[in-house]
Amino acid sequence: VQLQASGGGLVQAGGSLRLSCAASGRTFIGRGMGWFRQAPGKEREFVAGISGGSGSTIVYGDSVKGRFTVSRDNAKNAVYLQMNSLKPEDTAVYYCAVRSAGWITWSLDNMEYWGKGTQVTVSS
Repeated sequence: VQLQASGGGLVQAGGSLRLSCAASGRTFIGRGMGWFRQAPGKEREFVAGISGGSGSTIVYGDSVKGRFTVSRDNAKNAVYLQMNSLKPEDTAVYYCAVRSAGWITWSLDNMEYWGKGTQVTVSS
C-alpha cells in the first residue's frame, strides 16, 4: 500500500493550494481518509477527515474550519484538500492518512496508513 501526496508548494498569505493523495495497492472505499500536518518543532495535528463510502461525515480541525475543504473520489482511490485563505501558520508538512477499520475518531493512533507528506509554505 502506498499513499502519494502532491500539490504542496510556496504560496503567499491569502492564496490557495489543492493537495491530492492517491492510494495504490488496495482500495479504501470503506475507510475514512484524512489529512494531518506537522510544523517544525510541533506535534502532528489533525486537519481534516472524511468518512468512507459516500463521505457523508466530514470533520475539520478548529484552525482550518471555513478555509479548508476535504473531499474524496472513490473511483480514483484519492482524497483531496482544498486550502483557501492560507496563513503563515498553515506552513507545515501535510500528510494524508487512511483510518483503521472500525474507528470513527481522528487521532494519530487510529490511522493505519500514512503518506510521506508534502511541504506547504505560506509566506507573509
